[in-house]
Amino acid sequence: MKILLTGADGFLGTNITIELLNRGYQVRALIEPNRNSQIIDNLNVEKISGNILNVEEITNAAAGCDAIIHAAALTSIWPARSSIVNKVNIEGTRNVILAALESGVKRMVYIGTANTFGFGNKENPGHEGNPYQAGNYKVDYLDSKFKAHLLIIEAIKTKNLPCVIVNPTFMFGPFDSKPSSGEMIRSMIKNKIPGYTQGGRNFIKVKDAAVGIVNAITMGEVGECYILGNINLSYKEIFEKISSITGAKPLKLSLPKWAVLSYGFINSTISNISGKPPSVSYEMAKISNDQHFFTAAKAIKHLDLPQNPIEEGIQECYEWLNEHGYLD
Repeated sequence: MKILLTGADGFLGTNITIELLNRGYQVRALIEPNRNSQIIDNLNVEKISGNILNVEEITNAAAGCDAIIHAAALTSIWPARSSIVNKVNIEGTRNVILAALESGVKRMVYIGTANTFGFGNKENPGHEGNPYQAGNYKVDYLDSKFKAHLLIIEAIKTKNLPCVIVNPTFMFGPFDSKPSSGEMIRSMIKNKIPGYTQGGRNFIKVKDAAVGIVNAITMGEVGECYILGNINLSYKEIFEKISSITGAKPLKLSLPKWAVLSYGFINSTISNISGKPPSVSYEMAKISNDQHFFTAAKAIKHLDLPQNPIEEGIQECYEWLNEHGYLD
């Protein structure tokens, strides 16, 4: 089978590409023009230049493919309101839908986010049936992914789009060149984190998420959503694991919610004046104080989602960052 993969050179996309190749799939990687994709360049893939905001380019890229995995997205939450984030995540997804319908692919796998669903606590974690509640943060990344999710659902219902939706939680692992989640590890090693906030997240090894996504090409039901997660940990707990694995100085200070929110508000105010991104925005501060806990039981059952220890993902991320000079 030939798979068109958007966002193939991103953190998750690179891990998906490798998983596809390991299983013998032919991969057509859609890469933005003039974008540095050195890792993808060294893999046995068909690299095609194109932008998901150009419907003709994405339709041409989909021609002759058996399936599409749509991983491309902008994940920035600063500034909180962003027209380009909305454009890429919503209009880009609409174009991929049109390309999938035009090319007649047998399966589309749309990669959303677990925060499309309402989160819970450890005793009652969020699941695929929970209504969206992250709109309270007023962050276009989260809102745009939810709107894109609704586009997918509508196309499934009204146009018979053969799509399965997967919703990863917070991922650790290699090829985090931005870095994204790896910034948590890097900041802790460089002693830039004063303490831990009161919230937490669900975490998963990125390679396990990639397995679940590739499994969705042939497993799962069209129209269904699957949260790709593993373990629910407070920030205190995840920082303890990072410290144990990397040797970083442990965090001992518990930061009260009011102090974190005040710090985020001041940072955002300064950044609105200077134009420089804040280390912690007000929106980030709000998010960090909530428990974004989920269950992946549905994906484990229907997509054979692996549940390897998150310590493996942290170790692989740490080693990759170290090998590529991010910790110098």
